[in-house]
Amino acid sequence: MSDSGTRIEALYRYPVKGLSAEPLERATVVPGGTIPLDRAFALEVGTPVFDPAVPAYLPKIKFLMLMRDEKLARLETRLVGEDRLDIAEGGTPRLSASVIEPDGIAAVERFFADYLGLDAPPRLVRAQGHSFSDVAMKCLSLVNLATVEALEKRWGRRLDPLRFRANVYLGGLPAFFERDLVGARLMLADAIVEVVKETSRCAATNVEPATGVREGDLPGDLLRDYGHMNCGVYARVVEGGEIRLGAACRRA
Repeated sequence: MSDSGTRIEALYRYPVKGLSAEPLERATVVPGGTIPLDRAFALEVGTPVFDPAVPAYLPKIKFLMLMRDEKLARLETRLVGEDRLDIAEGGTPRLSASVIEPDGIAAVERFFADYLGLDAPPRLVRAQGHSFSDVAMKCLSLVNLATVEALEKRWGRRLDPLRFRANVYLGGLPAFFERDLVGARLMLADAIVEVVKETSRCAATNVEPATGVREGDLPGDLLRDYGHMNCGVYARVVEGGEIRLGAACRRA
């Protein structure tokens, strides 16, 4: 891996699980943490289980998610500060409401119940320091843009990298090289992370982010052509620091 050629090409957070990616220019991470406010909120469905007083990992099936609710991709959402959610569709504002005050929370829950035609409103949940990731460990998700390009060439169709909902998108690596980094430590700008495992992909990657349309079977295609359903890796922050666009990524 080239110390000079590998760069952070894009950086994102996803404040509400299943909703819009928010691009960042920089983010400061701490050991054992995530990108600040990444998956800080979620919309729980079914019988309430999540306890904000004792937050614990729950499987994604307990929340609104693209794997099941692809219509969510048609919305443009943005967390303003740490307490207000703006929702638009096709550039038209639909709702701006507090995500910490009871009236605002109720408005957000009603919006998603109506938007998705749910029998009961989902429950907007959060807990200090908790991240509603697809894995129990607090971590960052990394995707190699060259791998996405290789998949595009193999399958003859464009793949928006945001289908993979990663925090960090890396450029300058050979395609699929990230698979060889499991167990390695990397410097992402000023932070050091340890790559802990590959990311197994689900049907959420079939949803085109710009349209909310479900297209193809990406996990199935991966399994057929490569013998696994992995694309990207998870990394644990071991030494905190600032991660920023354009900064180098190298082995620590």
